Amino acid sequence: MPLDKGRKGKRKILVVDDHAVFREGMVWILDQEKDLEVCGTAEDGVQALQMAAQLKPDLVLVDLSLEGMSGIDLTKTLRAKFPKIRILILSMHKEMLHAERVLRAGANGYIMKRESGQNLLAAIRQVLSGQSYVSPEVNELLLGRLSSPEADETASSPENLSDRELEIFRFIGQGYGTRQIADELHISIKTVEFHRENIRAKLQLKNTFELVQRAIHWAHYEKGAH
Repeated sequence: MPLDKGRKGKRKILVVDDHAVFREGMVWILDQEKDLEVCGTAEDGVQALQMAAQLKPDLVLVDLSLEGMSGIDLTKTLRAKFPKIRILILSMHKEMLHAERVLRAGANGYIMKRESGQNLLAAIRQVLSGQSYVSPEVNELLLGRLSSPEADETASSPENLSDRELEIFRFIGQGYGTRQIADELHISIKTVEFHRENIRAKLQLKNTFELVQRAIHWAHYEKGAH
């Protein structure tokens, strides 16, 4: 919903999350700051794109796990349509597994939802200042990959799946069937089956049972502690 109050000198932030309580919490936290304000909130990617065009925020705070259009797809579209907008991804998922992927998609930073309000505000201000933001641990990991490409993930790692494949892999790990995944992503059952087969081949798994077991294990790890 639009909230643009137009207070002079404040940096405008659009909050995109499909949980109303979280959106309301972000409005409360950010509007306490003298230099920041929430100009609007959106519950999905389509609404976020409309509001970005209407409100012209300085920064969009995006939940990675949106329904329908994913946070990564939204990030790619925002970057293409509004190249000057700063984008910070918020997620409950482990940063080590997703930070590099969202940065490649065009985001300017990644922070976990479990971080304190103080750390979130620091990340927002760092991204608004023109810098990128990830935790020191992830920054070290990314630098290590740049300096030693041969030490990167193995070919059979889920990290080497495409964004859509990883999205489907996550749904499989959460117990979704093919038809449910198709409905969630608004794609055909045949498309889901095509991606499932690609995932199985990339992860060097022999059959559907191994694929489901690997996906369940990964989904559990993804939500685990750092």
